[in-house]
Amino acid sequence: MLGALTVLLLFQCVGEGVSYGLSLPVPGPVIGMVLLFVFLLIKPKAIAMVEPSADLLLKHLSLLFVPAGVGVMAFGSQVHGEWLAIGVALFASTLLAIAVTAIVTRALMRMTGHQDLPPTAHGDAGLPPSLPTSVDGKR
Repeated sequence: MLGALTVLLLFQCVGEGVSYGLSLPVPGPVIGMVLLFVFLLIKPKAIAMVEPSADLLLKHLSLLFVPAGVGVMAFGSQVHGEWLAIGVALFASTLLAIAVTAIVTRALMRMTGHQDLPPTAHGDAGLPPSLPTSVDGKR
C-alpha cells in the first residue's frame, strides 16, 4: 500500500513540476492524473498495485473536501461580495456538466450498440431486464 501511495504522489509531483515548469494553466494534479492514466494504459499490470490504495482514497473522498470548506468559511467576506458571479458560475457549470454527460453517454451507447432500450413488462421505460428487482417486483 505504501508503494502504491508513493506512485500516486509521484505522479502528482511530476504533474506539478510539468505545470510549473511549462507555465501551463492546468493544475499539476490534473496533469499528474493524465500521466498516471497513460502509464496505466501502457503497463496494465500496475493497476493491481495502485487499485487498492486508490479505492481507499475514493472511499474517504469526502474528507478531502474539508480544507476547501474551511477555506470558503475563512474567506467568507470575500465570497459574500461575489455571490452572484459564484452562483451563476455554479449553475452554468452544472448545466454544462449534465449536457456533456448526456452527449457522451448517448455517443457511447451508439458506439457500443446499446440504443434506447424498450420498456420491459414492468413498464420500466428502458431499464435492462438484468437489473435486480425488489421484493414487490418493482425496480
